[in-house]
Amino acid sequence: MAPFAATGGLGDVLGALPPALAALGARVHVVLPAYRTAAITGAGTTTYTSLQIAAADALREVDLRTLRHRGVAVSFVVADDYFARDGLYGDERGDFADNAARFAFYARAVAALAARLDPPPDVVHCHDWQAGLVPALLRTSADPRLVRLPTVITIHNLGYQGIFAAEVWPLLGLDRRFFDPAHLEFHGQVNFLKAGLVFADRLTTVSRRYAEEIQTPALGHGLDGVLRERRGALRGILNGIDTKHWDPACDPFLVAPYDVDDLSGKAECKAHLQHDFGLPIRARTLLVGMVTRLAEQKGLDILAPALPALLAEDMQLIVLGRGDERYERWLADAARRHPTRLAVRFTFDEGLAHAIEAGADAFLMPSRYEPCGLNQMYSLRYGTVPIVRATGGLDDTIADVDVDPAHGTGFKFVEYAPEALLSAVRRALGRYADPAAWQHLMRTGMRRDNSWRRAALAYLDLYRELAADR
Repeated sequence: MAPFAATGGLGDVLGALPPALAALGARVHVVLPAYRTAAITGAGTTTYTSLQIAAADALREVDLRTLRHRGVAVSFVVADDYFARDGLYGDERGDFADNAARFAFYARAVAALAARLDPPPDVVHCHDWQAGLVPALLRTSADPRLVRLPTVITIHNLGYQGIFAAEVWPLLGLDRRFFDPAHLEFHGQVNFLKAGLVFADRLTTVSRRYAEEIQTPALGHGLDGVLRERRGALRGILNGIDTKHWDPACDPFLVAPYDVDDLSGKAECKAHLQHDFGLPIRARTLLVGMVTRLAEQKGLDILAPALPALLAEDMQLIVLGRGDERYERWLADAARRHPTRLAVRFTFDEGLAHAIEAGADAFLMPSRYEPCGLNQMYSLRYGTVPIVRATGGLDDTIADVDVDPAHGTGFKFVEYAPEALLSAVRRALGRYADPAAWQHLMRTGMRRDNSWRRAALAYLDLYRELAADR
């Protein structure tokens, strides 16, 4: 949960969704491990209490630190032997070997706190495999207060499931009968995310299209059968973005502000970006940006063969990100061969990310799969036209302007192939040649509501539905 502990999109979502729920009148209580990197001290008034947690056939007492943050109670489970490390889930050598023990303990702490809260929670909302055991512990508990608690689990990326050797079972606090294919067993191993998918009352994921895709063998990562079986409980709720942090009218990272009514500052942002990345300053050359993890999932394997043809067009490409060494080497070599067309920086830099969103004319996301995606929504807000593959949240958030000229916000392609990517970029180039048509496209995207309020209202509807069921 940003700003306390953040890695990937999950940290951003949990940094924004709970305050958005609180702003709508919900009482929200978030529970996190007290990671060493969590900025607990200096975050305001902190209260201390303790919890008794069943662990290894004994009761263990641990401290719980609770503070208020943006209208939300945030509690940290203090267990230094598990959580006081430099990484959250692993380090440069890989995942921590005791992650099963760490997050089984965390799940037990959540259950213990839920049993003690007065009044009890209306809904317990879990995120990803690290909290996957929570619905199983609640539903199988001997405590009648816990058995009745409605649960939701959100899948942020099905590719990460928390799979461990069968030998970890004694750590979980569950009856051995649940180690079977109908519950937690997964090809002879224990699957934490599957526990949540089987036991939670409702399942959500971060876009409508991704909810459909994960029920297929292609993107189900071995759990598509479970998800098809539970499809009546599954729905997609699209993530939002922080519209205060991402606002071109008052973004401190930009050299010039602009908004939907006055786009003049965007030209200055473009010229500054071209200069900063060492590209020729050309006002009427289409400048395309990418801020991405350099990995196959993000479409780098179809971008590579398409790049020579792309750079033969009247366009420039700026890439910011880090990732697989082979893609870094390829991009560095391509930038040396095309210094007036391609510029790359291998880092993650928030200021540069904002500058690219503002200075680019278009933003490229050719992902193989994308559960939700946030950059295409940042791009819409900044008048930077998205060019995306029609998958997951990219398909849900972008309307192709050539299919719907009145309401289109970008360009989409369906086939995961270099030729399809190239065709979409060429369609964008054709429209960019008409400044009036391009500005209409920019403004249509800038007027879209991708705020967290929209997503929070959808979650509140889900919570009320669950509470009524109970």
